[in-house]
Amino acid sequence: MRQTSLRLLPLCLAVAGAVRAEEAPKPTWALCKLPTTIPWFTEVPAAPTDRLAAPTDISANDLNVLKSESTVFSGNVELTHADQWMNTDKVTYTHDTEQFVTEGQVRYQDRTVRLTAESASGDQKNDVLTMGKVRYQFNEDLGNGEAETAVLKGPVGTLTDATYSTCPPGQRQWEFSAGRIAVNDETATGVAHNVTLKLGGIPVIWLPVISFPTDDKRRTGMLAPTIGRDDQNGLDLKLPYYLNLAPNYDATLTPRWLSKRGFMLNGEFRYLTLRSRGNFTGTYLPGDDLTGTDRSLLSWQNYTTVNRHWYFASDLNNVSDKEYFGDFGDSIDYTSISLLNSSAGFFGRGKYWTASLTAETWQIATPLLPDGAEPYRRLPRLQATALRPLSRWVEAGLNFEAVRFNHESRGGGNRVDLQPYVRFPLGGNSWFITPQLAWRYTGYSSLDDSLVPPNGSDSTSRSLPIASVDAGAYFERSFNWGGRGYLQTLEPRLYYLRVPYRDQGHLPLFDTRELTFGWTSLFRDNSFGGADRQADANQVALALTTRLLSAADGRERLSAGIGRITYFDQPRVTLLPGLPTASDNGSVWVATMDLAVSDWWSLGATHQWNPDSQHTELSSVRTQLRLHKGTIVNAAYRFRRASLTLPPLEQTDLSFVIPVNKNWNLYGRWNYSLRDNQTIEALAGFEWNSCCVAVRLLGRQYIRNFESRQNIGLYLEIELNGLGSFGRDTSRLLDNAILGYVR
Repeated sequence: MRQTSLRLLPLCLAVAGAVRAEEAPKPTWALCKLPTTIPWFTEVPAAPTDRLAAPTDISANDLNVLKSESTVFSGNVELTHADQWMNTDKVTYTHDTEQFVTEGQVRYQDRTVRLTAESASGDQKNDVLTMGKVRYQFNEDLGNGEAETAVLKGPVGTLTDATYSTCPPGQRQWEFSAGRIAVNDETATGVAHNVTLKLGGIPVIWLPVISFPTDDKRRTGMLAPTIGRDDQNGLDLKLPYYLNLAPNYDATLTPRWLSKRGFMLNGEFRYLTLRSRGNFTGTYLPGDDLTGTDRSLLSWQNYTTVNRHWYFASDLNNVSDKEYFGDFGDSIDYTSISLLNSSAGFFGRGKYWTASLTAETWQIATPLLPDGAEPYRRLPRLQATALRPLSRWVEAGLNFEAVRFNHESRGGGNRVDLQPYVRFPLGGNSWFITPQLAWRYTGYSSLDDSLVPPNGSDSTSRSLPIASVDAGAYFERSFNWGGRGYLQTLEPRLYYLRVPYRDQGHLPLFDTRELTFGWTSLFRDNSFGGADRQADANQVALALTTRLLSAADGRERLSAGIGRITYFDQPRVTLLPGLPTASDNGSVWVATMDLAVSDWWSLGATHQWNPDSQHTELSSVRTQLRLHKGTIVNAAYRFRRASLTLPPLEQTDLSFVIPVNKNWNLYGRWNYSLRDNQTIEALAGFEWNSCCVAVRLLGRQYIRNFESRQNIGLYLEIELNGLGSFGRDTSRLLDNAILGYVR
């Protein structure tokens, strides 16, 4: 029969909300021994059904309507309402009071949860449902638990003596328990009292009361704490608190305790509007116990769309002192920051043009640099580029820059750099040749007296033509080797550059540096970065590249190239007067290679050889092994001979991930300086995965700053499957240290 007056009041929303404050990656019970769970009782409907419009169907072996005051269903009673299904032995419904009571075990299932109860009773008039001895299991993840009683009154559900875990019953490696949990569906919030977290049956966390959200919306509340330790700061404890201020902006306040320094407060404010997104971050440590000074870091990152062509972007930073990154950084990339950049500006882009108006400044962030060693401020800087096809074989372009340089101790001045050019992109399917003619004008004005040569003027300029020809061809052939088909390419390339010499010793140096030589240097029209120097050239670069592609899947198995610049005239322009010029013969030889020996073994190498000195200038060799079951081994060697701008370097780097078995993983990295006989970074640790808990412990020794000051850190992370993790985030550390690492 069909009965519409009997409402089914499930407990699923109360249970679901009480135990899950946020979504987590779906775990599995692959490491659990014969996990037992509540079985599926019936098939879940394929498509969602509207519960408000759906009637309630009741079926039973027997129906007793002899008494006018009650109706009794007995014998395999089933109640179906949309996706909701409930089964019991007997249901008695009293018409006057609109109350019902069940006899025998109650089984319930919907799209969210499956549960059993020893008894259930309800009051339709007062909208109350009471269940006793409840066991539940979520459908979409492994969450499960028990409750002594569960009462659902209108939108509020209350559980007493409730538990929750993603571990299977009987294998509770971790479990939350609460004396009482109250969940309000209307406000999507819950409150739990007398909450205890047990690991291996041992209580490790107790809270008298805690509130939590019951949906995936953001809510104000505590986040998972992190804990670590290193020699520099001692014990490091962070307790982040999230503030959901509005749908489009929020904040996180993180009190941080450093046992050797004191209390620090970290803060982050994020915002998102129709046109803007960004965040403010800051840290503040009043009265550092080690230095006696206040320590702080402030940052603002922003992106604002002005219209379809223009946007505004900013990246502003300020640090309290030169030692900050060395003291509080947790990686070599962070602790080796020597200059802190701040910039803001407007940026535009169209079909044939780009433009920007920016301001940029620098702050010294290492004690190894003296005051005044920071680069010139650019206040402001105007840049523009344009490139437009005039016909199929003709293109015209322009590069423009205007800058006002300023420095507290080195003066400043104005600089305008203008470079119009025309190019002729000729070519076909297997060849190309691109002649280009340009004229570069660089003018200076309002130069500070300290930048003007004796008897010179505060305005000066440089003007010269630049001509180049870039040409190349593509050849390919197919062949079989070892029963497999391959495609090989041969790609010769020639780049001729002609720039007449101009004496530039009288020009100031605002932002120009000599560029590091590499493969791309073969095809560059200037060996200096910045407009203060334009290298003279009468040279040709010849390069040859070959690639080997698999005919089956197109994967590149081999890429190798070799090239060199030959000078017809010896370059004469140097960064500063008196510095040695380049060889009168040519550049160093540059060779690169990347080889996929197999699907699991790859090799790479870069080499620069100087034919004049018969010495290697730069060399690096690297290899990676990806073996079965996720094993990764990386090995690398790097060498660089000292130059005028770069110190010498010789290092080895070894890292690995080794799954010992299904439960244990080993991690390691050793980056060692052969020249200094010193470890740059050493990392070793393990990961233990059990049925529903993962523990990661890493020990790390690394250089904190340029003074080669060593630091030792210990990082512990405990992850409860399906809930979250506590302790230091080790994934970012391993991702930076081990190439190819993926959790």
